[in-house]
Amino acid sequence: MLLSRTLAMVSSLLILAVGTLTHAADLQNGLAAAQQGDFTAALAEWGPLAEQGDVSAQYNLGVMYYNGYGVSQDYKTALKWYSVAAGQGDIKAQNELGVLYYYGQGVSQNYKTALKWYSVAAGQGDIKAQYNLGVMYGFGYGVAQDHKAALKWYRAAAEQGQVNAQYHLGGMYYSGQGVQQDYKAALKWYTAAADQGEINAQNNLGGMYYNGQGIPQDYKAALKWYTVAAEQGQLNAQYNIGMMYGNGQGVPQNYIQAYMWWDIAAANGYEVTAHNRELISNKMTALQVQESQTLARQWSAAHW
Repeated sequence: MLLSRTLAMVSSLLILAVGTLTHAADLQNGLAAAQQGDFTAALAEWGPLAEQGDVSAQYNLGVMYYNGYGVSQDYKTALKWYSVAAGQGDIKAQNELGVLYYYGQGVSQNYKTALKWYSVAAGQGDIKAQYNLGVMYGFGYGVAQDHKAALKWYRAAAEQGQVNAQYHLGGMYYSGQGVQQDYKAALKWYTAAADQGEINAQNNLGGMYYNGQGIPQDYKAALKWYTVAAEQGQLNAQYNIGMMYGNGQGVPQNYIQAYMWWDIAAANGYEVTAHNRELISNKMTALQVQESQTLARQWSAAHW
């Protein structure tokens, strides 16, 4: 699972935390220039401020060098500015500094140092850092694996709307990692993540409706969530839809649709569906198989 990183949108990356009144206008001018795509002008405004110790400008320079906005992408320079801003207490810079150490960008990979900076930012309420810290504890990166600590930090981020944390928190309640197994709590958090478009949560939510876990069994709701995930390329969901069409669960039995979904998944390397596809083809005419293959090609052409 990838850690939460700097988002690839200028409007959400660049901050304007007003420091002194003297610097506010220059910060604003830099932000306005960046939002218009004029990163050279933004750099001209923020560079001197950063050198003078303005933490917002320092963070923004880190963003520019990390992403290559108006400058050549340079992780070492990004590291420099994130480090300076982080040292002054900027929590976004602290999280991003953790990311650089986690991935070994501009510096040797160091999970313990990543953990340090995530912890500092997470303790101040940064939701990306809280999620990242949950990952570190959940998988034992730079620290002994600790499901209870992972649960704590996933929950902190999930309650603030962090979608990846919601998905992981749902998984922990589902499997009983670090907490007593609780399907209703798993359903709650999978639903929260699924509503935000997390495709694995959508597939898992479909599975809970299919199996009646934490909620009465509901094949139609299962099919709905499997379909939402499958349409976005989630391979397990594509397999699951094929099963539902093949068995006539929540939908009239339809071998053509079952074969189609398994063909789509098989084309993307999901080998189990290839076996199912061959089995169901024995119940179909040659024309039906051909129709399924045509539908699969049309779907793939429209989605990729």
